[in-house]
Amino acid sequence: MFFDITMRDRPLLVIAVLIAVGTSLLLYSFQSPDVVPEDAAPVQTVSLATDEFGMPISELSVIESTVRRNETFSDLLNPYGVAYERIVTLARQGRDVFDVRRLKFGRPYRIYTDSSGTGRFMVYQPNLASYVVFDLGDDPSIRLEERDVVVRKRAIEGVIEESLYMTLIDQDIHPTVANRMADVFAWQIDFSRLQKGDSFRILFEEQYVGDHLFDIGDVLAARFVHSEEDHFAFHYQNDEVDEHYDENGKSLRKAFLIAPVEYKRISSGFTRRRFHPVQKRYKAHLGTDYAADPGTPINATGDGVVTEARYGQYNGNYVKIRHNGTYTTQYLHMSKIKSGIRPGVRVKQGDVIGFVGSTGLASGPHVCYRFWKNGSQVDHRREKIPSVGPIPSQYLTDFNVQRDDFLMQLTQPINPSIDRSYAELLQTPEAVTSP
Repeated sequence: MFFDITMRDRPLLVIAVLIAVGTSLLLYSFQSPDVVPEDAAPVQTVSLATDEFGMPISELSVIESTVRRNETFSDLLNPYGVAYERIVTLARQGRDVFDVRRLKFGRPYRIYTDSSGTGRFMVYQPNLASYVVFDLGDDPSIRLEERDVVVRKRAIEGVIEESLYMTLIDQDIHPTVANRMADVFAWQIDFSRLQKGDSFRILFEEQYVGDHLFDIGDVLAARFVHSEEDHFAFHYQNDEVDEHYDENGKSLRKAFLIAPVEYKRISSGFTRRRFHPVQKRYKAHLGTDYAADPGTPINATGDGVVTEARYGQYNGNYVKIRHNGTYTTQYLHMSKIKSGIRPGVRVKQGDVIGFVGSTGLASGPHVCYRFWKNGSQVDHRREKIPSVGPIPSQYLTDFNVQRDDFLMQLTQPINPSIDRSYAELLQTPEAVTSP
């Protein structure tokens, strides 16, 4: 049966429909709460959205920035209404977790604020593999979180056309690999004098955080052909040994580094007669000047004990290290001496002891490196520096197995005109043999 509804009757129809729907809902609400359909889905609690650091970004505002030069922890938090007493508490009580004085220029951080603009959390990233979470609430705290670092092995090779750096960059390889190679072959190859046609093959580790390259790890094995001469390096590590050895099991590391700093050039060598650029007269220069950028770290060239660490009128800020009864070294004109370096402190080869500057009688930023042997200053670049020593005999068999495996990978042709075969290497009279 059809009803003829006029425009005048439509409001009455709408009212009737609403009454019917309301009645149905009222009756449903009085049903027993125990009556639940068997196929009803379980009740789920929806979690708040969080960012990569686990912060609840759905209820907080996020401000991202980077640490500016000379900015302090207090400078970062003051604009967000964090009480000064709370900042002091965090800095003092959390020092064992993270020292806020170690904030670095250019590193990223985030401030999380509530609806009033007050800071509730801060996240600082000292590097790609870790981050620090500061809880700015009534019970302030600091925690350090570490991301998973995955180590991947990689093999590369190349022939030098311009420089090692350019050869690596052309292959989309991080130039830090060049520094690792220079460290391994520091006494065998002068990397500032590589020649066109020199070649290399390197087996090394890359460290990744997710899909991002975090750092270059150990050089596992390497072959460098320089001036038609083969140089090999094999990394061997256990609880007692962590060294690079040649194919004959001899350590590549000398008792001293060849230079105390990553330098641009040698601005003045060891000589008995040099025109002094500041005093304007001829006098002996019993050291080697390594020109470098201001602030470049200066490293102890060998293990030893600090005997002097102070300022001198001519030497500027300097450190002197006694290595043993034969050798002593000195490092002059530092911009500053590293905190904690003082007489009596024991240092290891490669430890940072200060930073390049031009204090004292210096015309530009450099480190004057001085070297004593049996109480007399000598030119360290002309000295026959002793090696750390061969691989301990108890590890020789294991080393040989690893070396042979790496040799199989390293001795494939790189530059065929100057290549030595795997078989030839093992037939050399000086090759290491198992006991």
